[in-house]
Amino acid sequence: MPGLQEPNPVMAEELEEQSQSWISGWIPSWCPTSMSKLKAVESKILQCIQNKFSARYVSLQDQNKIWTLTVNPEVRDKTPLVMLHGFGGGVGLWIQNIDPLSSRRTLHAFDLLGFGRSSRPTFPNDPEGAEEQFVSSIEQWREEMGIGDMILLGHSLGGFLAASYTIKYPQRVKHLILVDPWGFPVLPTDPSEVRSPPTWVKAVAAVLGRSNPLAVVRAAGPWGPRLVQRFRPDLKRKFEDFFDDDTIMEYIYHCNAQTPSGESAFKTMMEKFGWAKRPMLSRIQLIPKDLPITFIYGAETWIDRTTGERVKEERPNSWVHLEVLAIKGASHHVYADQPSTFNQMVEEICEAVD
Repeated sequence: MPGLQEPNPVMAEELEEQSQSWISGWIPSWCPTSMSKLKAVESKILQCIQNKFSARYVSLQDQNKIWTLTVNPEVRDKTPLVMLHGFGGGVGLWIQNIDPLSSRRTLHAFDLLGFGRSSRPTFPNDPEGAEEQFVSSIEQWREEMGIGDMILLGHSLGGFLAASYTIKYPQRVKHLILVDPWGFPVLPTDPSEVRSPPTWVKAVAAVLGRSNPLAVVRAAGPWGPRLVQRFRPDLKRKFEDFFDDDTIMEYIYHCNAQTPSGESAFKTMMEKFGWAKRPMLSRIQLIPKDLPITFIYGAETWIDRTTGERVKEERPNSWVHLEVLAIKGASHHVYADQPSTFNQMVEEICEAVD
């Protein structure tokens, strides 16, 4: 039409960059969070550790950094235990498990790339690429740490990534422990077969639509900490033996009010909140038959517990018995719901390795 000009692509790109810059500059002032606040509340949590420990950044070959907690580092005659947290978590959430599980061996726990205090890079926007970057960061971390092989334990998203890592680097894993792992089954076509997620998951999904899973926490600005407590009051109760204040809730808030890097990667990888676009069940048979796997579920979890039994069917000729264990009185956060039982189970598995 006369008088109308084609949009200038360079100008459009500059406007987009200015908009993104304005938003990125505005969000931190709106959200009462910072990496220094996360560091402060995490330090309070780590002060509860009785065993000898160190916490430091491990620099990777790709210039990213992984925040790493190492406990009881002087043990040399036992296979180390490496723990991968779930979505939205960090090393601080293992506080009820760290001392018991490091009493006889070295324990390493680290913030997954894109979460907690680790680097928050931009992940590929395809599910395979995002998963590969997570797995690559775990392997780079192992190399930098000088760990030969390990007992690898992962919870929820950490379980999915632990399985993916083991498929690619089976020689590095002596026993794979999957705790209420996310992303294993294929999303059922029949809606009646879909397990109903907890109320807080439904609430977040209703508010967010297609946004990042925890965008509401950042969008709430100064009300974000209160929102975390409203959505997840159960998490405070799980840690009441250690903290009678809001320490854990503050930790969870500051972990998730930062740049949504790993969170965005998780969104890229998920079909719906409980399912992955690349389900692990279709690939689990790629793990060598002689590599032992143990599934630990909460008896009251919203995750599909039949996955463990189906993995058994996928590995019919394995000479190593694959165990599927359920802990009574525990939901998805098994390690925090019933920490004593969980610690005992994991300790028995570790002792059987060496």
